Amino acid sequence: WCAGGGLLDSRIVPPIPLVDVKAQYDPLLPRLREAIEGVLTSGEFILGPNVAAFEREAAKYLGVEESIGVANGTDALVLVMDALGIGAGD
Repeated sequence: WCAGGGLLDSRIVPPIPLVDVKAQYDPLLPRLREAIEGVLTSGEFILGPNVAAFEREAAKYLGVEESIGVANGTDALVLVMDALGIGAGD
C-alpha cells in the first residue's frame, strides 16, 4: 500500500527485511559459545550458579528486590496466576 491509495508492486519495490538477526547476535557469539560450553561441561543448568546470577542481574536491571528464573513463558504465567490466586473459573 502507498500513500496514493494504490498497492506497491513487489517486483519493482524489493521487500525490506524486518530484522537482521545475524547482525544482532554475531558480536555475541564468542561469549555465548563460552557460556554454553561452561554450562554443558559443568552440567549445572538447573538451579546452578548461572541461574542464581541471572536472577540477581535481572532483579538489579528491573529495579526490584528479587526475581525468579523459570523455564519458559508458560511457567512464568502459571507462577504469577498462582501468586495472585487466579484459578479455574476466574
